[in-house]
Amino acid sequence: TALVRQDSLKVDSLKSKSMVGGLQLVQIPETFTTVENEVMKVTFSNKGGQPKSIELKKYKKFNQQPVELNKSDFNKISYRVNATPNRAEDIENIIFKTMPLVTNADKSQEISFEAADSSGRKIIHQYIIKPNDYMIDFNIKAIGAADLFTQNTIHFIWQSEASPIEKDNKYELTQSHICYMEGDNFDFEYLRKQDSKAFTKSVSWLGVKQQFFASALIAKNKFNSASTSWIIPTDSSNHYLARVTSMAQYNLPLGNSVTVPMELYYGPSDYNILKQYNNGLEYIVPYGSGIFSFVKYINRYFLLPVFDFLQRNIASMGIVILLLTLLIRLITSPILYKSYLSGAKMKVLKPEVDALRAKYKDDQQAFGMEQMKLWKSAGVSPLGGCLPALLQIPIFMSLYYFFQSNIDLRGKSFLWAKDLAAYDSIYKIPFEIPFYGDHVSLFTLTAVITSLLISLYSMNNMQDNSNPLMKYMPYIFPVLLLGVFNKLPSALTWYYTVSNTITLILQIVIQKYIIDHDKIMAQITENRKRPVKKSKMQERIDAMQESQRKLKELNKKGNGGSGNLDKLAKKMEETENRRMVLV
Repeated sequence: TALVRQDSLKVDSLKSKSMVGGLQLVQIPETFTTVENEVMKVTFSNKGGQPKSIELKKYKKFNQQPVELNKSDFNKISYRVNATPNRAEDIENIIFKTMPLVTNADKSQEISFEAADSSGRKIIHQYIIKPNDYMIDFNIKAIGAADLFTQNTIHFIWQSEASPIEKDNKYELTQSHICYMEGDNFDFEYLRKQDSKAFTKSVSWLGVKQQFFASALIAKNKFNSASTSWIIPTDSSNHYLARVTSMAQYNLPLGNSVTVPMELYYGPSDYNILKQYNNGLEYIVPYGSGIFSFVKYINRYFLLPVFDFLQRNIASMGIVILLLTLLIRLITSPILYKSYLSGAKMKVLKPEVDALRAKYKDDQQAFGMEQMKLWKSAGVSPLGGCLPALLQIPIFMSLYYFFQSNIDLRGKSFLWAKDLAAYDSIYKIPFEIPFYGDHVSLFTLTAVITSLLISLYSMNNMQDNSNPLMKYMPYIFPVLLLGVFNKLPSALTWYYTVSNTITLILQIVIQKYIIDHDKIMAQITENRKRPVKKSKMQERIDAMQESQRKLKELNKKGNGGSGNLDKLAKKMEETENRRMVLV
């Protein structure tokens, strides 16, 4: 049942300014009215006739306090009206009359605030709160619009403050954005430095998205133009992450009585919730960006449905992540098998490659060409091990975005991790270590250790480990992960731990029990018996190599290489190279 509470203040005994001749700043106290549904509690102020704070009932801060949006005095929705012929006033400073709450047949609740003068001009702010919904219908109705607004245009100012909600405020800021729908295209800007943005096309909505929560101002008929700017505090002691000021222009339709249909969203950045509004708000959930923006389709249409199915049927979110990882590794196992099979083939050919390296130790170009010939004659592709690994990158990145952005992980515990949406800490370091941080994440350690084991095992099975630098390679990547992963959500590091463990097991099983090295050698022998058909390009490369070989022999015979022979050799080589380029 919806509840309404209006502060009991004695306003009858207080005198008000006369409203004759225009809208005045009425000298009555600010009062508050609270309207709530199943998911949120909205407190309205009669000063400016707008929301003062929004409490999200289903969510708590990291310290178990209620999640409240739009609470500070910085937050406001304002625009200027012509209060008198000679005076303009910001709507945020006008005290409205609070109208009685109305409950409609569909269980939605409607509350209105009115400001009027004796000439009949009137401004009404109407809010409709629907059951179990985070979206608020916000309609501005103006009677006498031509007198109230200069050039029939409303110049909106929307200020929104992003207050800290999560445990790690620095990380929360990296996940916070300015979001907008310009024309038919969604885009966003990171809140990492003080900046501004102007829009050249009409704007459907402007939003401020924190790590897991968002606020948005939506114009159903679009703003004609808009701009936004933000300030990031330099002092970490400030009580906010960022302050955003947006300005938007709305051209009113002609007529004495007009309505501006708008909406306000205050709620979670939950893809499934935002998708139902059909206005592009779901794009604020960062399931992929930059060069990896394409992975958002993997997240939206594959990972998210599978994840939702698993969490509906399994209580433990940690087990959900484990099963999701198992499914992904099962799907990618054929790719992994082909990669290891290619590596096994090259390992069989290693003695012959070593012989070629000894033979052409002073001529790396010749060694490279002979090595290619060897691989081709044996039916081995040098890219056989690389391409499968490259194909796994989109899956790797999609999960990276997915586990950082999915609000369903927030507040869910598993093993020693109290919140899978934040890092797990088993020990608080009394000082901060550069690149690492001030805490020890156990899931980060397990992810790094399993990654190190994979690197060591892979190095032992490498075709070429003669390079002295290679002995350090297994340690470089895990050490980098140690610094990067330590601040990431524990859901992500738990996923990497499970994924690495499965990868290591698959490597051992495939290479020791599935791949038949004798069969591979027999296949290579059979491939060598077949005639190798050279491509035209390969024929030209072979011809060029033969020409270079003859020129070197000619130089040797020419008494150590006379000047004329050198010039002739160089000219022939340049001619052959130009011909190759033209081809």
